[in-house]
Amino acid sequence: MDPIEEKSSKTVDIYRDTWVRFLGYANEVGEAFRALVPVSFVWGSYAVATAYVTADAVDKGKKAAVAHGDNPGKTTRVAVAVVDTFVWQALASVIIPGFTINRVCAGSLYLLGKSTKWPLPVRKWTTTAIGLSTIPFIISPIDRSVDYLLDSSLRKVYNEEEKHK
Repeated sequence: MDPIEEKSSKTVDIYRDTWVRFLGYANEVGEAFRALVPVSFVWGSYAVATAYVTADAVDKGKKAAVAHGDNPGKTTRVAVAVVDTFVWQALASVIIPGFTINRVCAGSLYLLGKSTKWPLPVRKWTTTAIGLSTIPFIISPIDRSVDYLLDSSLRKVYNEEEKHK
């Protein structure tokens, strides 16, 4: 089969292959801007990211339901798809990156305050720039780490259930 035909015949996952994926990073942007905006903006960014995570989990559950039709164990497989997606996305898209950017920004603001005589607004904007520029560098390591974590823990439980059926 021609690689171009194969590529075009693959189904596009709206939550992973389109711009919608960036909604999962909304909270990192919110954390980067924490020094400059009201805290309600930051919490709003977490709401957007959590909505993305939930929508992706529901989507994967629906796809698992369709894929398994009326086969025995369908409910379990749908539950596994939803839980696995939700836990992975919550850790890799919201919890760990949000914490990381929060700490990078807090540390940056503190160090800039101790090591420079820059005015506070300049330090806050610099902190925001540092936080935003950190985001692309943390995505892949966090994704790989969450894969490893789930493969070493929760996914072993799923695989044990599959063996007992």
